[in-house]
Amino acid sequence: MLVYFKNKLKLALIGQSLFGQEVYSHLRKEGHRVVGVFTVPDKDGKADPLALVAEKDGTPVFKFPKWRVKGKTIKEVAEAYRSVGAELNVLPFCTQFIPMDIIDSPKHGSIIYHPSILPRHRGASAINWTLIMGDKKAGFSVFWADDGLDTGPILLQRSCDVEPNDTVDTLYNRFLFPEGIKAMVEAVQRIADGKAPRIPQPEEGATYEGIQKKENAEISWNWSAEVLHNWIRGHDKVPGAWTEINGQMVTFYGSTLLNSSVPSGEPLEIKGAKKPGLITKNGLVIFGNDGKALMVRNLQFEDGRMIPASQYFSAGETSVVELTAEEVKVAETIKVIWAGILSNVPVIEDSTDFFKSGASSMDVARLVEEIRQKCGGLQLQNEDVYMATKFEDFIQKVVRKLRGEDQEAELVVDYVSKEVNEMTVKMPYQCFINGQFTDADDGKTYDTINPTDGSIICKVSYASLADVDKAVAAAKDAFENGEWGRMNARERGRLMYRLADLLEENQEELATIEALDSGAVYTLALKTHIGMSVQTFRYFAGWCDKIQGSTIPINQARPNRNLTFTKKEPLGVCAIIIPWNYPLMMLAWKSAACLAAGNTLVLKPAQVTPLTALKFAELSVKAGFPKGVINIIPGSGGIAGQRLSEHPDIRKLGFTGSTPIGKQIMKSCAVSNLKKVSLELGGKSPLIIFNDCELDKAVRMGMGAVFFNKGENCIAAGRLFVEESIHDEFVTRVVEEIKKMKIGDPLDRSTDHGPQNHKAHLEKLLQYCETGVKEGATLVYGGRQVQRPGFFMEPTVFTDVEDHMYLAKEESFGPIMVISKFQNGDIDGVLQRANNTEYGLASGVFTRDINKAMYASEKLEAGTVFINTYNKTDVAAPFGGVKQSGFGKDLGEEALNEYLKTKTVTLEY
Repeated sequence: MLVYFKNKLKLALIGQSLFGQEVYSHLRKEGHRVVGVFTVPDKDGKADPLALVAEKDGTPVFKFPKWRVKGKTIKEVAEAYRSVGAELNVLPFCTQFIPMDIIDSPKHGSIIYHPSILPRHRGASAINWTLIMGDKKAGFSVFWADDGLDTGPILLQRSCDVEPNDTVDTLYNRFLFPEGIKAMVEAVQRIADGKAPRIPQPEEGATYEGIQKKENAEISWNWSAEVLHNWIRGHDKVPGAWTEINGQMVTFYGSTLLNSSVPSGEPLEIKGAKKPGLITKNGLVIFGNDGKALMVRNLQFEDGRMIPASQYFSAGETSVVELTAEEVKVAETIKVIWAGILSNVPVIEDSTDFFKSGASSMDVARLVEEIRQKCGGLQLQNEDVYMATKFEDFIQKVVRKLRGEDQEAELVVDYVSKEVNEMTVKMPYQCFINGQFTDADDGKTYDTINPTDGSIICKVSYASLADVDKAVAAAKDAFENGEWGRMNARERGRLMYRLADLLEENQEELATIEALDSGAVYTLALKTHIGMSVQTFRYFAGWCDKIQGSTIPINQARPNRNLTFTKKEPLGVCAIIIPWNYPLMMLAWKSAACLAAGNTLVLKPAQVTPLTALKFAELSVKAGFPKGVINIIPGSGGIAGQRLSEHPDIRKLGFTGSTPIGKQIMKSCAVSNLKKVSLELGGKSPLIIFNDCELDKAVRMGMGAVFFNKGENCIAAGRLFVEESIHDEFVTRVVEEIKKMKIGDPLDRSTDHGPQNHKAHLEKLLQYCETGVKEGATLVYGGRQVQRPGFFMEPTVFTDVEDHMYLAKEESFGPIMVISKFQNGDIDGVLQRANNTEYGLASGVFTRDINKAMYASEKLEAGTVFINTYNKTDVAAPFGGVKQSGFGKDLGEEALNEYLKTKTVTLEY
């Protein structure tokens, strides 16, 4: 016990609030002795949180309304204070004026927490002024009290970045509250250890601002949009920035800068504004004197009533709903909760006002949480309380939310629309972050190209490092604090089933976008790109409530009894980086398992094929996925992809792409924070055709193994080994079939072979063919670009490919059949040649001899072996490679384990 209290102090805590309560509790946990708590008197019969916890612990609590009269310390107060014998005063949050003789009384003096980076923003309302003044950094100071106003020497300071749409609440909850508690404890320990500095505050840069009052919070319409935004968020929630509309004071809450184009809406005249506001689906759009816009989410009228800004013109039209018997029970439960919080109110009536009855912002959080616990998981937001402060109105809001009538405003999407394939295709083109489509932080865009004719489809947002960080922060918040993290597994599955249904309902539009953006043949896109995406989400939706741990018998240490079990838990924020060959299907393969496991995700589509991923984001909102769960950031691998692999808040990265990039990603993931990784990389999949095969089938499926999806297929047969006795006939038949293939517009239903994905890839394939000819391989057919607009290449066949040649070793990832001959009956020899590669994604065998087939399947070094078939993947069968084709699995039950962690729990009873 003596060791425990070594370098520990006797403390007097002076202050109030939940922050004071947490500081008190943490200091006691660290072994310091709180000898007295000095706080404010009870208000409306309710004790302050600090007083409540201290009284429960048996700590002496003193509740003085004031410490001095006419400038002199009240004798009785001073005597009570000195009686506790404190060695240090700790003031975590204090609204009372404490006399200097009390401040200086203890051996170590007094320390105070202040929510700004002193000497900036001395005085009250420091957090508000941090935002009002547009500071890029926020923070707090723990300083030694002196006789000035927040002028004492600094003990320690901490800072954080101010996000573009931070409010007082988000800054406080994200940083100032949790980190402030830790800092106060650290400061006390430094004092106890004799290591606490006293750094004089510089006067340079010092500012002092007073408490903002309602009369001083009027909006000026001579400001830019950014200044307006800072003014509004700096006054949110107290005292509230206001302006005059239709002759009455209207207060603005929930401001965000509008980086995308201004949505359409109904004009609203605002006194003094040079341009009318717009009431839109998402709120009120207002304009600064620079012409730029911001969105205001909520409005409050003079009578205290708060409404969503989007409902301004229909605010008085809401009718009173009649409650069902079940809803009456919910209302009665909520009335009990209100009575528990408003303990000073004898009876909760319909007219009882939550705030006028003495409730504070802290009580709002308690109300929301108690309703969630006692009303079947009903999830309200703090704003729901502020917008319905009377009990009757609050019950009406709750009932509407239970009935699904109080949903958030419809997602605002700026589309690029095209009339194509006998339909209007509507394509989002912006980053999708935290449930909203938004321009890149720096406004940059790039062109996405239609490979059929080389034309520009549209400009797409080019995500910056700041966008990646925002997306990760949104995903982290959704996982740790949002509805998704609290959602039960069956509800998660319901959302995924709904998303699968929406993908299916929109399959023609999605397939058309896939054809435009990637060159996929429409009929193939419909069946495979989109069809398998639908199947994947349905498959993993069914897994959501079947993820289980296990109980484990362990060696008992008598006489004790033990229970050991495992739990499968989500990892947290996952990054997914997908390739350009199957844009939507690769998204589905990885993200469905990730979401089923309960994670949130940030996905980077390939730079050249972003459009179906962004359409998927739109459909995820319609399916009901909470904001922040799914984030899509189009852009480059070198910027966005690299940042994802390095980001410290990401716990897992799934990547499909080339082996060299996979190696770089694995290195970055290891160096940053040892994040979990799964890699599906390059391949050079061998296909062995024995002379006892069914030749017609081998020709047909061998062509599919190479030319399926224009050869842009990760498991494409990169090298065919054909037994000598059937080699020539096989080649002849393949060439005959190639000549029947129609090359053309992927939207033409009769097209067999569309354009290569992008120009650089076409050029690489042509160079691949030139290399093959130079090394002595025989070019039997093709090898050239088709003479027409776009990026078309002839299906190509090479024979006489020897093991040392470039074509035998390297993947083309295009419509190039590479054929090598092997001697009749040399089974072990051809298997050795097939395995003579650093890749091991897939392989295939054609033979009528089942023993030969099974022998080959045992010897082939690949993640998948196809026998008398090829390209036959299924959502229930695990898929992945070995060697330098990567590790980890997509699809099947095994894919879930890529996105889960196992926790072992042992208890004694």
